[in-house]
Amino acid sequence: MKRTLITLAMTLSVAAPAMADQALATSKNCMACHAVDKKLVGPSFKDVAAKYAGQKDATDKLATKIMKGGSGVWGPVPMPANPQVNEADAKKLADWVLAQK
Repeated sequence: MKRTLITLAMTLSVAAPAMADQALATSKNCMACHAVDKKLVGPSFKDVAAKYAGQKDATDKLATKIMKGGSGVWGPVPMPANPQVNEADAKKLADWVLAQK
């Protein structure tokens, strides 16, 4: 019983940050155009993570795009600026997106 509780606690401690960051993405309206594993208006977060994998400055690049918007990287539909997202939240979101496999 004790082992089961420890395993459950460890699982929840790993899952909680992932859910918290998805909650942040939802609260900042990212999920209106993106999904974790499928293309909506914009690319899936998994596709973004794959595109930027191994790039040392990926977090900063994505954080800037999250705040200021961008165009041309994923096709003709531009990503609008998100002035409601501050730099700290943008970096947290970027790290979460880059962690999607």
